Amino acid sequence: MAKKAKKRRYSKGAAKKVGRAMKKRKSGTLKSGRSGKKVKSRKQAIAIGLSQARKKGAKVPKKGSKKRSKKRAAKS
Repeated sequence: MAKKAKKRRYSKGAAKKVGRAMKKRKSGTLKSGRSGKKVKSRKQAIAIGLSQARKKGAKVPKKGSKKRSKKRAAKS
């Protein structure tokens, strides 16, 4: 039996945006939105890249609510 092809969760455009944000973070030029402070954390850089991709209309899953993730962590 042939394996079923996996459905892509993030579009290629979204991956490019995140990649660009990571490069900017490494070079020290990535800044956060309102405050304009330099971004140091990897997670923050990824979040910025994904939010930019969402604004452009790229295929990106919706933001998960914080409440849900805490419930899941408590169950397992």
